[in-house]
Amino acid sequence: MIRVGVVGLGMIAQYYLAAIDRLPDYELVAVCDVDRDVLAGHGVRDYLHHRAMLADGGLDAVVVTAPNDAHAEIGRDVLDVGLPLCVEKPLATTLADGADLAGRPGVLFTAFHRRYNDNVLALRGELADAAPIESLTVRYLERIEDHIGRDRWYLDMDRSGGGCVADNGPNALDLADLFLGPLTFESAKIVRDTDGVDRQALLHVRGSAPAAIELDWSFPGEAKDVEARLSDGTVLRADMLAGHPEFKGSLWHEYVGVLRDFARAVRGEPRTDGGLAALSLVDEIYRKEGT
Repeated sequence: MIRVGVVGLGMIAQYYLAAIDRLPDYELVAVCDVDRDVLAGHGVRDYLHHRAMLADGGLDAVVVTAPNDAHAEIGRDVLDVGLPLCVEKPLATTLADGADLAGRPGVLFTAFHRRYNDNVLALRGELADAAPIESLTVRYLERIEDHIGRDRWYLDMDRSGGGCVADNGPNALDLADLFLGPLTFESAKIVRDTDGVDRQALLHVRGSAPAAIELDWSFPGEAKDVEARLSDGTVLRADMLAGHPEFKGSLWHEYVGVLRDFARAVRGEPRTDGGLAALSLVDEIYRKEGT
């Protein structure tokens, strides 16, 4: 049994808590948030500061789903006390902080929930015996204001690390990596609003084949899919939302997948964390946009 504490009880935390409750590998023993109003009702130890939670002990692992700008500080503290860390993407808001986390000893696991989507996994199965991928397109389109609830920090570039490239980019890039292997940057076209927030982006990267990543924070509705064009002319597609009509309904099973994989990492199974690779690409995209 993995005794886990969760730091940050914003919108995404509900999916982690539901997955913890569903999985026999886990026991929720502590929660932490700076807002006392969201701590009640969990029936476990609760804290206003993560260091107090860590000092009290009794944990085997920690999940961090606090705002992006808190990932580095909390993550360092968790790793420094020797506990495995599962952190929401992005790993950090700066490449320097991400590299610092990745360079520390211990188990570091960045949560890319879309790689556990049932339709993505079905597409991977189809491709196993298919012709090679000639090109890949990943679309990640939504109206961000519909998705953040009370977590308005998403719209603050200093706290979130950027706009659609920093937020949706890591998930989309991780999917491209899942199908094509390690990625290199080719080009980026970014559209910003009057406040300088990147609201749309078209990214070109390359692994074993070229990939186009389409990101949009101003899309009327939601569309999230992966399309693979094969060398024999076949086109195969995974709609990440298909079969999940509830708003954000696919996240329930995706976070079960996240925590199942994290449990394997906690138990010592070898795993390469992709958090730093995705953050490095995001950093390069912002530095080289327009080239």
